[in-house]
Amino acid sequence: MPGTRRSGAAAKKDESNDELVTALLTASRALVAVAARSLAEHNESVTIAQFRALVVLGNQPDLSLNQLADQLGVNPSTAMRMINRLLRSELVTRRDNPDDRREILLALTAAGREIVDTVTRRRRSEINRIVAAMPAPHRGELITVLHAFAEAAGEPEAQVSALDW
Repeated sequence: MPGTRRSGAAAKKDESNDELVTALLTASRALVAVAARSLAEHNESVTIAQFRALVVLGNQPDLSLNQLADQLGVNPSTAMRMINRLLRSELVTRRDNPDDRREILLALTAAGREIVDTVTRRRRSEINRIVAAMPAPHRGELITVLHAFAEAAGEPEAQVSALDW
């Protein structure tokens, strides 16, 4: 079939991308494991998805349910079920939006903030341990590459003083 043969350069590019994707999947598995361990060490029974909701609310208090769902990439009914569990655990609050009585606003409670802060400290500590074990020349390269990856993904840069997912 004409046009179906791939050039050597295109095949090499696909092979290079596959290698990069495999490396990123492996690294993401390591980071998810760090997140899971950090969360498991907490006495509360909060899932990773619920923790992500807590982090989003910690970074952007007074979100509507629809805004939270958008931030999490889930539909509003899924976000509502998650919020109902977090309300029962007294990790979030909800109140009527004074500007639109049909809408509720969500925020962290002190207990929710404590979970986010504690788990984030644990994650930072473990990631710091992993980075310290890397050869020094690779650390600088990693910073540049990870910034480019996050930018391509549309992910805002985490601030040291901000809550990190």
